[in-house]
Amino acid sequence: MTQSLPRIQGIVPVMLTPFTDDGRIDYAGLERLIEWYLAHGADALFAVCQSSEMMFLSLDERAALGRFVVEKVKGRVPVVVSGHISDDIDAQIGELTEMSRVGADALILVTNHLDPKKAGTGAFKATLATLLDRLPKDLPLGLYECPAPYRRLLTDEELSLCAQSGRFILLKDVSCDLPTVKRRVALTAQTPMRILNANAAIAWDAMKAGAPGFNGVFANFHPDLYKWLYASSAGHPELAGELATFLVLAAVSESLGYPALAKMYHQRIGTFASIRCRVIDYDVRERFWALDAVLDKIVEGTEFYRAKIAGLPA
Repeated sequence: MTQSLPRIQGIVPVMLTPFTDDGRIDYAGLERLIEWYLAHGADALFAVCQSSEMMFLSLDERAALGRFVVEKVKGRVPVVVSGHISDDIDAQIGELTEMSRVGADALILVTNHLDPKKAGTGAFKATLATLLDRLPKDLPLGLYECPAPYRRLLTDEELSLCAQSGRFILLKDVSCDLPTVKRRVALTAQTPMRILNANAAIAWDAMKAGAPGFNGVFANFHPDLYKWLYASSAGHPELAGELATFLVLAAVSESLGYPALAKMYHQRIGTFASIRCRVIDYDVRERFWALDAVLDKIVEGTEFYRAKIAGLPA
């Protein structure tokens, strides 16, 4: 099985879900978003995740969303999906079975739902064993340390168990800790599992330490800049350091109404019309003063570094 497993690495945006002003999924906007990701260097797409507002989508919507992304990508890059939002084991089996049928390259399990009562490794292993027994044996899997409803980091024992099973191909690492990322890269080195850091503050350092890419939310703004940092920065260390600093500072704005902030950006560039979110029930501009001015600076910095990279000698 190991030989046929897809390799998910590089820049893997956690996809947004555009909605119309009345709250329906904007599939025309979603198709434009897919093309934008691919045009800006995405190596794979992670659909139906927290950034997709999966906790606020019905199971039918989650499955339809995943299926739509797979169909529109048409094999140009791998697509992985989650949609794993339940704590009850029977509900988990039902939703994951449904998500396993959308045609994605891998199905991503959320770690906090494998241990919903915070009972520890024994509970994690028991839930995982039940799911592995019920899910298709030929379907590659991944793990996601989703921060909601609580951030459930894997122990080294749990990570090694999953990696050595041969069924898991990625971990979206939310440890936000460089030594942990380094240790996890070493633990999984001889397995199919790839450790994808999701934290912008350590993104470049994690890449240099062997983490094969980036899987954070600011790949919704400038995936091409992370792609250059990952794939092409070795010959330009001074520019890489400067760019990495900008990317860290830009990503601090995640706390200012994300994912609406990312939707504001895509509204500006014409990807879709509305910044409607199901996860946010307040006016982000009213709560976060000068939000448009913050976005102005992110856009200005993004275009500045795109121009710098474009001007490098071939």
